[in-house]
Amino acid sequence: MGFDFPSPEWATAYKQALNTSAAYKLAGKDWTHGAVAMIVKAEPSLGIAEDTAMWLDVNGGECRDCRLVSRAEAEKAPFVIVADYARWKQVITRELDPIKAMMQGKLKLTKGHLPTIVKYVNSSRELVETTSKVPTKFRGEN
Repeated sequence: MGFDFPSPEWATAYKQALNTSAAYKLAGKDWTHGAVAMIVKAEPSLGIAEDTAMWLDVNGGECRDCRLVSRAEAEKAPFVIVADYARWKQVITRELDPIKAMMQGKLKLTKGHLPTIVKYVNSSRELVETTSKVPTKFRGEN
């Protein structure tokens, strides 16, 4: 049994996984550029009635906060990444590298400085790697 993605329970489990990951603590130690909001576009067929975002406040190798927020709240983050549900699923299942996906336009960086994100590629990789430690139930799957 896993946590629905996205959900408050998934966000809490992800925060815990990040804060217990020695690899993330090391890879993310130099990130001091503020929160990253990851917006999942509305997909009513999957029960996502409106755009939903995960606010990920990471700093110095620690996850200070991870919670679901509205799109309006997400737009206040220094970095905003937008994609549909299928793309986020590919990121979480490690089928899609988020940095490459941003360069290819599969994930859209709508706010923030791409060269800054690229500079912290190892931190991004560990953020994604850590999602594999969260038992995840994807919508639309039995």
